[in-house]
Amino acid sequence: MKVAVLGAGGGIGQPLSLLLKMNLPPGSFLSLYDVVDVVNGVAVDLSHVCTHVTIDHYLKSDNLAPCLKGADIVVIPAGVPRKPGQTREQLFSVNAGIVKELITNVAKEAPRAFIAIITNPVNSMVPIAAGILKKAGVYDPKCLFGISTLDVVRAQTFIGKLKNVDPAKVDVKVVGGHSEVTMLPLLSQVPGITFTHEEAEKLTKQIREAGTVVVEAKQGAGSATLSMAYAGLRFVLALVKAFHGEPVTECTYVQTDGADAPFMALPVDLGKNGVEKIHSLSNLNPYEQEQWKQILPLLHKNIEEGVKFITQ
Repeated sequence: MKVAVLGAGGGIGQPLSLLLKMNLPPGSFLSLYDVVDVVNGVAVDLSHVCTHVTIDHYLKSDNLAPCLKGADIVVIPAGVPRKPGQTREQLFSVNAGIVKELITNVAKEAPRAFIAIITNPVNSMVPIAAGILKKAGVYDPKCLFGISTLDVVRAQTFIGKLKNVDPAKVDVKVVGGHSEVTMLPLLSQVPGITFTHEEAEKLTKQIREAGTVVVEAKQGAGSATLSMAYAGLRFVLALVKAFHGEPVTECTYVQTDGADAPFMALPVDLGKNGVEKIHSLSNLNPYEQEQWKQILPLLHKNIEEGVKFITQ
């Protein structure tokens, strides 16, 4: 495997790169890229970790091509993090330009790679990436993903704590989008666990606001970097398994056909060619149905902002 991390010197990129160095299959290549000089030190630092994963690194756009060449998976955590009082949507103008430049290069150098986007707002960044890939004539909707895994990880954690069960064994789906106002945990569909209406309302609010809680706790020093790095690792390893033919299902933000929105986070079966099946929404209880009605207009707005950025 070759995995390229674009934005490897940042708050998410550094711990994600460490976790990938520790967990990618032996013999893999980990290629790091950033526009800041710290990526040189990050690469040297990681090269001392005793695993059979080879590290290389590249600085600034002149060296992006060799970083991407031959990549099987491209992970993009690059961008500006949220600050206290700031929504993911308010990051749009800065991060959209960053994603546009990176994806333009991915289209040239690694058009067949699985592309996994962490950069916020994911709801808009994935449509931007899709538009750029379409213009380049290399778009494959089966291979483009927005990583919404952190929403699932948080849901597992909070359910585990509330119900005193192993969070790693909690099977919960979080659908919609990857933002406070567009995500919906399907608590009514968690196998073996039931919630009162009050518990479901409280948990839904806790899951949605978890990112803001981290931003405020860090007092301007960053957003959710460590938990996002963990979630990023989890999704990349799911792609690695899929790449090697092992069936795996993850919630992820992808282009949908015939769904309530053109892009959504849904449970997706992954295989060696990327998306094999997108599971549709079904069996929502009355509370979830009402929440879904409120989410959809906001999700459509985020998607339209991404499409407008590409077409203007």
